[in-house]
Amino acid sequence: MREKELGGPAHVLGDLGADPAAVALTVDDGPHPEWTPRLLDLLARHEIRATFFLIGSEVRAHPGLARRIVAEGHSVGNHTMHHPERFAALPETVLEKEIVDAQRCIEDVTGIAATWFRAPYGDWSPLVLRRLRAHGLRGVDWSVDPEDWSEPGAEHVARVVGGSRPGDIVLCHDGGGDRSGTVAALGEALPVLLDRGTRFTAL
Repeated sequence: MREKELGGPAHVLGDLGADPAAVALTVDDGPHPEWTPRLLDLLARHEIRATFFLIGSEVRAHPGLARRIVAEGHSVGNHTMHHPERFAALPETVLEKEIVDAQRCIEDVTGIAATWFRAPYGDWSPLVLRRLRAHGLRGVDWSVDPEDWSEPGAEHVARVVGGSRPGDIVLCHDGGGDRSGTVAALGEALPVLLDRGTRFTAL
Protein backbone atom coordinates (compact mmCIF):
# COMPACT_ATOMS: atom_id res chain seq x y z
CA MET A 1 0.00 0.00 0.00
CA ARG A 2 1.37 3.38 -0.97
CA GLU A 3 1.89 6.28 1.45
CA LYS A 4 -0.82 8.34 -0.23
CA GLU A 5 -3.37 5.60 0.36
CA LEU A 6 -2.41 5.51 4.04
CA GLY A 7 -2.90 9.25 4.48
CA GLY A 8 0.66 10.42 3.92
CA PRO A 9 2.23 13.26 5.89
CA ALA A 10 0.82 16.76 5.49
CA HIS A 11 3.05 19.26 3.68
CA VAL A 12 0.81 22.33 3.77
CA LEU A 13 -1.99 23.50 6.02
CA GLY A 14 -4.61 22.59 3.44
CA ASP A 15 -3.61 18.92 3.86
CA LEU A 16 -4.75 19.16 7.47
CA GLY A 17 -7.98 21.00 6.81
CA ALA A 18 -6.42 23.96 8.65
CA ASP A 19 -6.66 27.62 7.69
CA PRO A 20 -4.92 27.85 4.29
CA ALA A 21 -4.55 31.61 4.72
CA ALA A 22 -2.27 31.21 7.75
CA VAL A 23 1.32 30.02 8.24
CA ALA A 24 2.31 27.33 10.74
CA LEU A 25 5.71 27.63 12.42
CA THR A 26 6.90 24.23 13.63
CA VAL A 27 9.93 23.62 15.82
CA ASP A 28 11.74 20.28 16.16
CA ASP A 29 14.15 18.48 18.50
CA GLY A 30 13.57 20.18 21.85
CA PRO A 31 13.00 21.15 24.45
CA HIS A 32 16.52 22.51 24.96
CA PRO A 33 17.52 24.43 28.11
CA GLU A 34 19.25 27.25 26.19
CA TRP A 35 17.41 27.68 22.89
CA THR A 36 13.82 26.83 23.80
CA PRO A 37 13.46 29.63 26.40
CA ARG A 38 14.90 32.17 23.97
CA LEU A 39 12.53 31.07 21.26
CA LEU A 40 9.55 31.08 23.62
CA ASP A 41 10.42 34.63 24.71
CA LEU A 42 10.59 35.71 21.06
CA LEU A 43 7.27 34.11 20.19
CA ALA A 44 5.64 35.68 23.25
CA ARG A 45 6.84 39.15 22.21
CA HIS A 46 5.17 38.75 18.83
CA GLU A 47 2.12 36.86 20.17
CA ILE A 48 2.78 33.93 17.83
CA ARG A 49 1.70 30.38 18.61
CA ALA A 50 3.82 27.57 17.19
CA THR A 51 3.88 23.77 17.23
CA PHE A 52 6.79 22.07 18.96
CA PHE A 53 7.63 18.52 17.88
CA LEU A 54 9.21 17.18 21.06
CA ILE A 55 11.72 14.38 21.55
CA GLY A 56 10.64 12.23 24.48
CA SER A 57 14.10 11.96 26.04
CA GLU A 58 14.41 15.76 26.00
CA VAL A 59 10.97 16.13 27.59
CA ARG A 60 12.09 13.74 30.31
CA ALA A 61 15.30 15.76 30.83
CA HIS A 62 13.57 19.17 30.78
CA PRO A 63 9.97 18.69 31.94
CA GLY A 64 9.57 22.28 33.09
CA LEU A 65 10.28 23.55 29.59
CA ALA A 66 7.80 21.14 28.05
CA ARG A 67 5.15 22.38 30.47
CA ARG A 68 6.06 25.99 29.70
CA ILE A 69 5.54 25.38 25.96
CA VAL A 70 1.99 24.19 26.63
CA ALA A 71 1.27 26.84 29.26
CA GLU A 72 2.15 29.58 26.77
CA GLY A 73 -0.41 28.35 24.28
CA HIS A 74 1.73 26.37 21.86
CA SER A 75 0.79 22.92 20.61
CA VAL A 76 3.02 19.87 20.87
CA GLY A 77 3.70 16.90 18.63
CA ASN A 78 5.51 13.59 18.89
CA HIS A 79 9.03 13.48 17.38
CA THR A 80 9.94 10.01 18.75
CA MET A 81 11.66 9.12 21.99
CA HIS A 82 15.29 9.32 20.84
CA HIS A 83 15.26 10.77 17.28
CA PRO A 84 16.89 7.69 15.71
CA GLU A 85 18.53 7.83 12.29
CA ARG A 86 17.01 5.75 9.49
CA PHE A 87 13.78 5.72 11.46
CA ALA A 88 11.69 4.05 8.78
CA ALA A 89 14.18 1.18 8.52
CA LEU A 90 13.90 0.25 12.20
CA PRO A 91 12.34 -3.10 13.13
CA GLU A 92 8.63 -2.66 13.73
CA THR A 93 8.93 -3.37 17.45
CA VAL A 94 11.61 -0.68 17.87
CA LEU A 95 9.75 1.80 15.70
CA GLU A 96 6.59 1.21 17.70
CA LYS A 97 8.43 1.72 20.98
CA GLU A 98 9.89 5.03 19.76
CA ILE A 99 6.39 6.31 18.98
CA VAL A 100 4.62 4.96 22.06
CA ASP A 101 7.28 5.89 24.62
CA ALA A 102 7.43 9.48 23.36
CA GLN A 103 3.64 9.72 23.31
CA ARG A 104 3.42 8.52 26.88
CA CYS A 105 6.24 10.79 28.07
CA ILE A 106 4.78 13.91 26.47
CA GLU A 107 1.33 13.25 27.94
CA ASP A 108 2.68 12.37 31.39
CA VAL A 109 4.69 15.61 31.57
CA THR A 110 2.39 18.10 29.83
CA GLY A 111 -1.03 16.56 30.28
CA ILE A 112 -1.51 16.79 26.50
CA ALA A 113 -1.95 13.77 24.25
CA ALA A 114 -0.17 14.68 21.02
CA THR A 115 -2.15 14.23 17.83
CA TRP A 116 0.66 15.19 15.42
CA PHE A 117 3.78 13.20 14.58
CA ARG A 118 6.90 14.12 12.64
CA ALA A 119 9.33 11.42 11.58
CA PRO A 120 13.01 12.14 12.28
CA TYR A 121 14.61 13.48 9.08
CA GLY A 122 11.21 13.20 7.40
CA ASP A 123 11.82 9.47 7.06
CA TRP A 124 8.38 8.02 6.22
CA SER A 125 7.26 4.61 5.01
CA PRO A 126 3.98 2.69 4.75
CA LEU A 127 4.89 0.92 8.00
CA VAL A 128 5.41 4.23 9.82
CA LEU A 129 2.08 5.52 8.54
CA ARG A 130 0.27 2.33 9.58
CA ARG A 131 1.67 2.58 13.10
CA LEU A 132 0.66 6.24 13.33
CA ARG A 133 -2.86 5.44 12.19
CA ALA A 134 -3.06 2.70 14.83
CA HIS A 135 -2.32 5.32 17.50
CA GLY A 136 -4.57 8.04 16.10
CA LEU A 137 -1.63 10.20 15.03
CA ARG A 138 -1.29 12.25 11.84
CA GLY A 139 2.06 12.74 10.13
CA VAL A 140 3.24 16.29 9.44
CA ASP A 141 6.05 17.33 7.11
CA TRP A 142 6.76 20.87 5.90
CA SER A 143 6.77 23.11 2.84
CA VAL A 144 9.45 25.61 3.94
CA ASP A 145 12.81 24.29 5.14
CA PRO A 146 15.67 26.73 5.81
CA GLU A 147 17.86 23.77 6.83
CA ASP A 148 18.73 25.58 10.04
CA TRP A 149 19.90 22.26 11.49
CA SER A 150 23.00 22.62 9.27
CA GLU A 151 23.74 26.07 10.75
CA PRO A 152 23.85 27.90 7.38
CA GLY A 153 23.83 31.29 9.09
CA ALA A 154 21.06 33.56 10.35
CA GLU A 155 20.86 35.53 7.10
CA HIS A 156 20.04 32.43 5.06
CA VAL A 157 17.49 31.14 7.56
CA ALA A 158 15.81 34.56 7.80
CA ARG A 159 15.59 34.87 4.01
CA VAL A 160 13.99 31.42 3.58
CA VAL A 161 11.56 31.79 6.48
CA GLY A 162 10.74 35.33 5.37
CA GLY A 163 9.61 33.94 2.03
CA SER A 164 6.82 31.90 3.61
CA ARG A 165 3.40 32.19 2.02
CA PRO A 166 -0.14 31.43 3.22
CA GLY A 167 -0.65 27.73 3.76
CA ASP A 168 3.01 26.98 4.42
CA ILE A 169 4.27 24.76 7.22
CA VAL A 170 7.69 26.10 8.24
CA LEU A 171 10.36 23.85 9.76
CA CYS A 172 12.86 25.14 12.34
CA HIS A 173 14.76 23.61 15.26
CA ASP A 174 15.36 24.47 18.91
CA GLY A 175 17.52 21.44 19.70
CA GLY A 176 20.19 19.18 18.26
CA GLY A 177 22.95 21.78 18.03
CA ASP A 178 23.75 25.48 18.25
CA ARG A 179 20.46 27.18 17.42
CA SER A 180 21.57 30.76 18.05
CA GLY A 181 21.31 31.36 14.29
CA THR A 182 17.73 30.10 14.25
CA VAL A 183 16.69 32.37 17.11
CA ALA A 184 18.41 35.36 15.50
CA ALA A 185 16.89 34.59 12.11
CA LEU A 186 13.37 34.28 13.48
CA GLY A 187 13.92 37.55 15.32
CA GLU A 188 14.40 39.13 11.88
CA ALA A 189 11.90 37.17 9.80
CA LEU A 190 8.86 37.07 12.05
CA PRO A 191 8.35 40.87 12.22
CA VAL A 192 8.71 41.04 8.43
CA LEU A 193 6.04 38.40 7.99
CA LEU A 194 3.75 40.06 10.51
CA ASP A 195 4.15 43.44 8.78
CA ARG A 196 3.16 41.70 5.54
CA GLY A 197 -0.07 40.64 7.22
CA THR A 198 0.86 37.00 7.84
CA ARG A 199 -1.27 35.21 10.38
CA PHE A 200 0.33 32.38 12.32
CA THR A 201 -1.46 29.32 13.62
CA ALA A 202 -0.50 26.40 15.80
CA LEU A 203 -1.52 23.00 14.47
